[in-house]
Amino acid sequence: MEQVLWFGWFRADIIFQYASLFWQGLQMTVAITLICIVQGTALGLVLGLARLAEARRAPAKQLCKYALRWPSIVFVSFFRGTPLFVQILLIHFAVLPLFINQADGLLISGEAARNIKQNYGAFLSGVVALTLNAGAYISEIFRAGIQSIDRGQVEASRSLGMSFPRTMYHIVLPQAFRRMLPPLGNNAIALLKDSSLVSAIGLAELAYAARTVAGAYSRYWEPYLTISLMYWVLTLGLAYGINKLEDRYGRGDSR
Repeated sequence: MEQVLWFGWFRADIIFQYASLFWQGLQMTVAITLICIVQGTALGLVLGLARLAEARRAPAKQLCKYALRWPSIVFVSFFRGTPLFVQILLIHFAVLPLFINQADGLLISGEAARNIKQNYGAFLSGVVALTLNAGAYISEIFRAGIQSIDRGQVEASRSLGMSFPRTMYHIVLPQAFRRMLPPLGNNAIALLKDSSLVSAIGLAELAYAARTVAGAYSRYWEPYLTISLMYWVLTLGLAYGINKLEDRYGRGDSR
């Protein structure tokens, strides 16, 4: 392909030649981000409720403490206290082979394990690592949002005979959700940008596409500036959607 120079230095022909690779990387980035936002939010809600779980009677109190609160505290502490990049490598090279291994996988073995690792191994590892990491951070958002609700409302609902799950579902979470939207949105944007780290294990997303093009031409301005603009546009779109949600669901707190 003939060289096409923009501004006298930017070789646009490189981007045009690898347009399909960048498009595939964009699709993968969007897919893994959306999947991990949904799964991370669900996991964060479970962990946040586990850290706040309480019961009235003695046996149930001990169960909440040792089976719910302490495990969730350890989980959150580990995934917030270690680098995401290390978590991705740990899950891909250590945890995944433990469960999906052609020789002796705990969940899947044989030819099926080989096919899964070869075709979907990087995707599974990336999704699991990003979901677990996001869930740990989102759990703190849920915990803080729930604790921001007046304690008197919880006590009043419990005095009426409502269980802890019903109190959370009907009384606390609808109010807390409005207050949690801004930090949840910030976490979603951070997750979008953190998805670039999974290129280290060979997942063909935007950062992987840029690295491939840079290696082929030994030029770095074109591929990395291109994906920077693509990440920027994705971030602006995500921020716009979050602002719309805040405008819609945040009205209740302004009254």
